[in-house]
Amino acid sequence: MIKSIQQFGEKGIEKIEKATDIFYEDPGKMAEFVYAIRDTVIDLGLAIIGETFGEMDNFLRQNRNKRQDWTIVRRDEAHIMTSLGNVSYHKTLFKNKIDGRHEYLVDQLMGITPHEKMTEDALASLLHETVESTYRKGGEAVSISDSVSKQTVKNKIHSLRFMPEKKNPEKRDVEYLYIDADEDHVSLQFEEKKGDLQTGEVKKNNTVLSKLVYVYEGIRNEHPSGGRKVLVNPRYFSGVYEGEKGNEALWKEVWGYIQANYDVEKIQKVFITGDGASWIKSGVNVIKKSKFIADRFHTTKYINQICTPTGEAAKELKALLYRGINGKRWDLVEAAIDTAEAEIPGEVPKTFYDAKTFLTNNKKYILDGVRYREKLHGCSAEGHVSHVLSSRLSSRPLGWSRKGVDQMSKLRAFRANGGDYLQLARYQKREEKPNKAERKPNMRELRASFVHKIPYSQRYVEQMTANVASRQIKKMLYFSTGITGL
Repeated sequence: MIKSIQQFGEKGIEKIEKATDIFYEDPGKMAEFVYAIRDTVIDLGLAIIGETFGEMDNFLRQNRNKRQDWTIVRRDEAHIMTSLGNVSYHKTLFKNKIDGRHEYLVDQLMGITPHEKMTEDALASLLHETVESTYRKGGEAVSISDSVSKQTVKNKIHSLRFMPEKKNPEKRDVEYLYIDADEDHVSLQFEEKKGDLQTGEVKKNNTVLSKLVYVYEGIRNEHPSGGRKVLVNPRYFSGVYEGEKGNEALWKEVWGYIQANYDVEKIQKVFITGDGASWIKSGVNVIKKSKFIADRFHTTKYINQICTPTGEAAKELKALLYRGINGKRWDLVEAAIDTAEAEIPGEVPKTFYDAKTFLTNNKKYILDGVRYREKLHGCSAEGHVSHVLSSRLSSRPLGWSRKGVDQMSKLRAFRANGGDYLQLARYQKREEKPNKAERKPNMRELRASFVHKIPYSQRYVEQMTANVASRQIKKMLYFSTGITGL
């Protein structure tokens, strides 16, 4: 670090003084002044980071008597993207004399995996932007002074691993839990590669369902005086989850969250609300103490489809349908549907039969909604699908791969849950449990023997030398004492 600051004292300060002089001469060029200062400071930061990485590597090289079975092979130049910019540093390749493995030990200490080109802070910046906008903008946001390609961003998104739900040691006590569910229809550009979508009689089969499920404890007003209502402790789950196995996996994930965060014994009922899709109804097979309730929004929608084609009779028929539903008199509902069909002039539209099928197939779930209406809060799934999924996946003319839809849906749910992008980036570097047969270099003995001499330069600014050097020694001591094994 001393070398970097020394060079900054020689050249960087000169650049700053020059930029300042230009600004004094022409105060109207404020942007140019700010850019000049920014670029100079960024260059200093990148130099410090690269030099620090190199000093850590030097420490490993110089303590050869404490490296046990590791010998030096060669020293290479490396580059890695950080949120500040692209950092260059030197790292040593070591060989294990016992098993012949080759490792860059400084990378191993810093948690940089082989072939890794991006630090966790840069990945966090990439994720933070990509979840909101596009792959291209995510690549531009990866660092202050550099960028990566759309393909790199896509590869990072496709390879993301998401953290499992953590168990809450203090489980919450509630009598009722609520689960709303719906899906977004997302356009596919391709399955695995361009041109592999099958073509049907009408058009390509180019859509995939992104499913959204969220658990919450009820609703409350955002402010004591009223106004917008918000969900209480919501938790979002999303992804493609295709087929019966996919549906089961999704609901098991939801049930796992409930078990980890709530005292299940004290829950009286879990209400699952949706539009009647089979994948939503299947949740009752996994979620204990659950009951499916037909979403009142869709019930209202289909009642309108029944009545609208009847013209002047629509108002009276609609009142009869609601009277039958609210009074749990399904005979009145059936009578109203038959009357409506007879009242429609000309050919009965397909939308009428779609609505009739929905009401008939969901009779039990519609009436259960009336039975438990004092405990229910309605369903806000349509709005949540729009906010959590559609605004990124389908509201714009985008084409996705199936993998991309699944991963972005999960990332959007992670965002909705208030996830920490830096923690997610760090989770990507979590290694599988090492094979017990593997030999890992042991660096514990270095704690007591570290002596790191820092070169001093006569040209270095005297006032900065003592402070920076002493701090550097302390930092390297912390580094040496923190090594417990590679």
